[in-house]
Amino acid sequence: MTTTLDNTDRALLKLLQRDATFTNKELAYKLNKSPAAIHERVKRLKEQGYIARIVAILDRKKIDKTLIAISHVLLKEHTAKTLGEFERSVAQFDEVMECYQMTGSFDFILKIATANMEEYHLFLRHKLAVLPNIVTVQSSFILSETKNDTAYPI
Repeated sequence: MTTTLDNTDRALLKLLQRDATFTNKELAYKLNKSPAAIHERVKRLKEQGYIARIVAILDRKKIDKTLIAISHVLLKEHTAKTLGEFERSVAQFDEVMECYQMTGSFDFILKIATANMEEYHLFLRHKLAVLPNIVTVQSSFILSETKNDTAYPI
């Protein structure tokens, strides 16, 4: 059962979105609560699905993923089976960081991370373009990054 978030829940989620390494003691101090109360809140927020997972966000440049492509994909068919098969296939590709089904001129938008143009070309030619039902893939490449935030406003 999902409940409504109170002000403490919201403040806790804001803090955790910015730095999930805070201890319960540190969070308790910042929110003027007991560590036990914070522990119970975090546990409840996880159980209710507000906190989907806790991850480390890596510097993509340090791990040699410096080329980011935003690829628009148009499929020939739009049956539930075809759409599902495409989604399952691209979800298996390590290079695909995000996949969204869209309205408009294209069916999907993919965010693809590779080391360089050659690696992207190999991905396109040997993984993405061989999937069935693809009409076209139109890609743009990130030149600079003005904002990249993972925290939602609460």
